[in-house]
Amino acid sequence: MKYILSFVGIVIVVLAVFLCRGESSVEAVNEDYMRIHIVANSNSEKDQNVKYVVKDAVVEFLIPVLAEAETKDEAKTIILENINKINEVVLAALRCEGAAYSATVSISEENMPMRVYDNLILEEGVYECLNISLGQAQGDNWWCVVFPAVCFLDTKNPANFVYISKIWEILNSV
Repeated sequence: MKYILSFVGIVIVVLAVFLCRGESSVEAVNEDYMRIHIVANSNSEKDQNVKYVVKDAVVEFLIPVLAEAETKDEAKTIILENINKINEVVLAALRCEGAAYSATVSISEENMPMRVYDNLILEEGVYECLNISLGQAQGDNWWCVVFPAVCFLDTKNPANFVYISKIWEILNSV
């Protein structure tokens, strides 16, 4: 009986350590992240659809442009170097959709809400953002993470996918 109680105690301790360790793998860092924020002209169905067309066009442009960025500062530099091209992509999408308004594209600091992506937590706080304001910018917005490219998957070019092995990360950290 004494051995059974000892065994059960050891199992409970091992499970507790394992569960606590799993929870601690969640990151809560915001210094190394850059977000993207697109605000629609209004909440009309047309303007909300335009916002998503703009989002798709900008994401498609940014995937290859940011592919080589290894830090947030590199991503910011690349975005700043391409800010006029990003603006052209936005304006082309607006023209294609027949939108009678313009847009502004900039990088600024924004207070952003908390967001959870799998085992990554981005706390509420101030983040640098690629900001795209469509027309009067009075509508609902779309936002995500531009660096690292949490929200950008290049579905047209699977060769650009990066496969991550948790086992390899654990072995490298030891």
